[in-house]
Amino acid sequence: MFGYIMPEKPELKIKEFDIYRAYYCGVCKSIGKRHGQIKRMTLTYDAAFLALLLGSVLNIKTGLTKERCIVHPFKKSFVTHNEIIDYSSDINIILAYNNMKDKWNDDKSKIALAGMAAFKRAYGKLVVEYPQKCAIINQRLSDLSILEKEKCNSIDAAAEPFAKLMEEVLDYDRLDDKTRQILRWMGYNIGKWIYLVDAFDDMQDDMKNSSYNPFLTKFNYTGQNLAVFKNEIKSQAEFTVLYCLQEASKAFELLSLKENKGILENILYIGMLSKTDKILCQRSCGKGEKSI
Repeated sequence: MFGYIMPEKPELKIKEFDIYRAYYCGVCKSIGKRHGQIKRMTLTYDAAFLALLLGSVLNIKTGLTKERCIVHPFKKSFVTHNEIIDYSSDINIILAYNNMKDKWNDDKSKIALAGMAAFKRAYGKLVVEYPQKCAIINQRLSDLSILEKEKCNSIDAAAEPFAKLMEEVLDYDRLDDKTRQILRWMGYNIGKWIYLVDAFDDMQDDMKNSSYNPFLTKFNYTGQNLAVFKNEIKSQAEFTVLYCLQEASKAFELLSLKENKGILENILYIGMLSKTDKILCQRSCGKGEKSI
């Protein structure tokens, strides 16, 4: 359910792309330094977006350095380091651990169980560092699990726990109350968008595996032609996810940003919209999605 918040790379200026990569690589290196090198494999684009957004809100200047990486040892890449990147790397680990926990509880995945064992120590330290945030994230995922087991037939209700989870992720206690409320509303709508886009994206697999999917349940899918079924629900799905993007954009526009604003606008106004179009259109037509 992660990795959807990406820029539209061809629309970025060269300098903007270098800065975006610097944040992405910075979070990756922070994960390795703070939690262990193998855990860098869980890095998501969402964590880079979180670092860019909060860094811009706090007006943290982007200082670029060129460093080598264990993945690309012969080529130096731009990297940036700051406290928000460390926070984003911590959030990445918290969400990765809970994602594995969710897969173990739902599917009894042995791979997820092994991952939980590998991440247990790092996650335990983060629970001590962020006790309230971890408790809230756990509660939201527990609420989501209950709704899915109950076969909730309300699309909005099913998306609510994950929306509330992302609301918490974007909340940073160094900010003033007004800014925190703006970011929480932005996070809420981004979280709802992620959940619903992911659910639409997964309909084919969920149908084959008899897994819960809010769209399959809402429209009482009983085995009719899935392509026709997707076309029937596409309009409602499109309305809901585009409304979420609109609300997230409205919240974003209330923020006074200077640093890296162009990159964030690219992600919110172009990248996420492009991702929405590709999933809704290509999936509803039964076509595979090309990687970005």
